[in-house]
Amino acid sequence: MRTAPSPRPLPRAQALTEKAFAAIERFLHVEASSGIVLLLAATLALAWANSPGAHDYHALWEWPVTLGLGGFIDVHSLHFWINDGLMTVFFLVVGLEIRQEIHAGSLSNLRQALLPMVAAVGGVAVPALIYVGFNADPARHHGWAVPTATDIAFAVGVLALLGRSLPGSVRMFLLTLAVIDDVIAVLIIAVFYSGGLDWSGFLVVGLGVLMVLGMQSLGIGAAFAYVFPGAVVWLGFLMTGAHPTLAGVVLGLLTPVVPRVMREAPRETMAR
Repeated sequence: MRTAPSPRPLPRAQALTEKAFAAIERFLHVEASSGIVLLLAATLALAWANSPGAHDYHALWEWPVTLGLGGFIDVHSLHFWINDGLMTVFFLVVGLEIRQEIHAGSLSNLRQALLPMVAAVGGVAVPALIYVGFNADPARHHGWAVPTATDIAFAVGVLALLGRSLPGSVRMFLLTLAVIDDVIAVLIIAVFYSGGLDWSGFLVVGLGVLMVLGMQSLGIGAAFAYVFPGAVVWLGFLMTGAHPTLAGVVLGLLTPVVPRVMREAPRETMAR
C-alpha cells in the first residue's frame, strides 16, 4: 500500500509571511486591537512632531493627493482627505451604531436618550465656563471654544480598550455623549470662528438627503447605490463651512435598521 507523499515544506519567506498574517489576524480579532493601534499611532505622532524631524512630519500632512474620476480632478492635502474624508466614514459607522440603539436598544427610551444629550451639553458648557473663569482678560475669551470638543476617535479607542468589561448601556451612553459633544463643537467652530455659514450649502445637503430617502422608499438596498447621494450630502456640508464629517452622522441616522421588505412583510420574508 502506497503512502501519501508528505507535503513539501514551504519556502522560508512564504512561511514567515503566513505566520505574520496569522498573527495580524489574531490581533484584529481582539476587541481592544483598534484602541491599541490608535494609542500607539498617537504616541508615535507626538514623538515625531516634537522631534528634530518635526518639519518632515508637517510636510507629510501637507503632501498633495489628487482624486480624479473622469473629467473631475480635485487636489487636496493628505490631512484634508483623512480629516474630512476618511473620518466621515468613521462618523458613519458611529451613526449606524447609534441608529441601531435608537431602534431597539439603550436609546430607544426617550428618557434614556435625553441623558447623554444633557450630559453632552454640560460637557460643552462647563469646560467653556472654566476656561473663561481662568482667563479673566477679555482679550483671551476668544479661545473659549477650544476645550469644548471631545476627540471622538480617542473616546472610541478608550472604549475599545475596555472591551467587554464595560456594560453595553454604559458604552452606548459614552459613545452618544461623545458624538453629540463633537457635533456641538463642530457647529460652534462653524458659527463663531469661520465667518458664518453658507446657507446655500444646506440646500445641497437637503437635496442629498431627499435622494437618500427617495431611494429608500423605492426599496433600493445596495450600499454602493448610496455612494453618490452620500457624496452630495458630504459636499453640501463642505460648502456650508461646517465640518463635512457631519455627513457621516446624518447618513448613519438615516439608515433604516430593518430593511423595507422586512417592515412590510416580515413573515413572508422570514419564510424565504
